[in-house]
Amino acid sequence: MSLFDKFQPTKEMYYALREQTGRDPFGVSMDEMKGPTRAIVKGREIVLAGTNNYLGLTYDESAVKAAQDAVAQSGTGTTGSRFANGTYDAHRQLEIDLAAFLGFKHCIVFSTGYQANLGAISSLAKPPEDVILIDADCHACIYDGCQLSGAETIRFRHNNPSSLEKRLQRLDEKVNGKLVCLEGMYSMFGDTAPVKEFVDIAHKYGAHVLLDEAHSFGVFGDNGRGLAEAQDIIGDVDFYTGTFSKSLASIGGFVASNHDELEYLRFSSRPYMFTASPSPANIAAASAALKRIASDQSMRITLWENAKRVHAAFTQLGFEVCAPASPVIAVKLAGKAQAFKAWNFLMENGVYVNLAIPPGTPNATSILRLSVSAAHTNEDLDIVISAYTALSEMLANDDSKD
Repeated sequence: MSLFDKFQPTKEMYYALREQTGRDPFGVSMDEMKGPTRAIVKGREIVLAGTNNYLGLTYDESAVKAAQDAVAQSGTGTTGSRFANGTYDAHRQLEIDLAAFLGFKHCIVFSTGYQANLGAISSLAKPPEDVILIDADCHACIYDGCQLSGAETIRFRHNNPSSLEKRLQRLDEKVNGKLVCLEGMYSMFGDTAPVKEFVDIAHKYGAHVLLDEAHSFGVFGDNGRGLAEAQDIIGDVDFYTGTFSKSLASIGGFVASNHDELEYLRFSSRPYMFTASPSPANIAAASAALKRIASDQSMRITLWENAKRVHAAFTQLGFEVCAPASPVIAVKLAGKAQAFKAWNFLMENGVYVNLAIPPGTPNATSILRLSVSAAHTNEDLDIVISAYTALSEMLANDDSKD
């Protein structure tokens, strides 16, 4: 027996996919970035339609300048955790600004969005007295937060409030703390949660709610505060988590809350205490992006216009789209082999999207996942729709199966 035997099935699948075209679908190298929606890959310019750059702010002048100034003034890195020497005035100010923007009393900035969920969940729920209940389609970082916590974890059916209620009803009365975890917009299919129903049910049974708005922050709501704002429930969410790597065009993450006890996470969260804090440039870029989101509604308007256009085009072409119109548009394929063939076809036609296959997808579904940006021009979208039009014709005569 070898330590590496467990990787054999993954190795076989990976090389089988690569042998079809010589491409690595999970490690595409952007040889040169040409802007928020274009890149050079192996000498060819392609349209980027799988980047999560929802508001297109990675090349925003104010964000770029803020990052450059921060490097010049504060250096390239902090060399320490938030718990040690890695908290600068800029970190604290961003926490204040995020809390004010969202309408919460407290906010803690982490090094990544992944670590924000990992740190919050593992600190809030502890065995044996606490129980975590999570939507079955939650992101890996939420599952990992549950595992690090060690608390009993119970899954409920995706986007099904009655399934959550049944599980809450079955809990032993001796259970102390109950934490319900769900997301706003789910990253794979682009479907959205009935947040208000979940919050109402959770609070009915004395549970707290952690809502991950990583993909919906900046995208939903009149002010870009996410699904919680869109459903007029943001003030009732107990813990609101998010990331800087989508709409905020940087790297980092945060947890916000009206519970004063949130501040204790600074002394109990291992992902906060034992990793280097976000660099000055990352904090400065996120701060500048937040100001743009708070002051400029036009980006979100353009994003939704683009999303609706692409979703309508794909629907008209006969693709099986996984959810109603949103900035994430996932098309279901017959299986892994066909999905990879379709992904490669789009690359050959100048469009990069995300290939997502089991076991990393809900219900063992193979999909092409496209994310729309406010920075996509009409020309960009023309290229995307043209490529998918050609793809629909190719698939009509394709018999690829797993």
